[in-house]
Amino acid sequence: MRVGIGYDSHPFAWGRKLVLGGVEIPNDEGLAGHSDADAVAHAVTDAILGAAGLGDIGRMFPNDDPQWQDASSIELLNKAFLKVVEAGFRFVHADVTVIIEKPKLAPHIEAMEQNLAQALLSGPAHISVKAKTNEGMGWIGRGEGIAVMAVATLAEPAAPRSSGGFSVS
Repeated sequence: MRVGIGYDSHPFAWGRKLVLGGVEIPNDEGLAGHSDADAVAHAVTDAILGAAGLGDIGRMFPNDDPQWQDASSIELLNKAFLKVVEAGFRFVHADVTVIIEKPKLAPHIEAMEQNLAQALLSGPAHISVKAKTNEGMGWIGRGEGIAVMAVATLAEPAAPRSSGGFSVS
């Protein structure tokens, strides 16, 4: 088993849609960023890439590359996951915590889990998304932005069995 940790944070920005886990959430502000700034998908992407030892989202999809401008982060997660599969790993589980003061995410959690599962070619039972507030503390508590933490577990392929150098006649 391999475990990776992902983290992302973005400030709120006027004139942008709020997209989290591939779900457009009604809000006055979205998140600032080069792509659609989906911090949930970004954190999960970093977690799976870390577990596979394949770097991070910034190396795979640099924010100075115009092809990723306003890109769907759920699609980027799927592209990254296909690299993880190509490297020989199987997705097992992801656990995600979104730290946000408002809007409330409870009505959107199931759709986020479904979108993440689809991007990871898995089922929603393999994804857990939770939302927590920062109890009014710090920049998140003041409503200036959000942070997301994710942990992903991957399984390595089974190693071929070795005879240990002995031959059987």
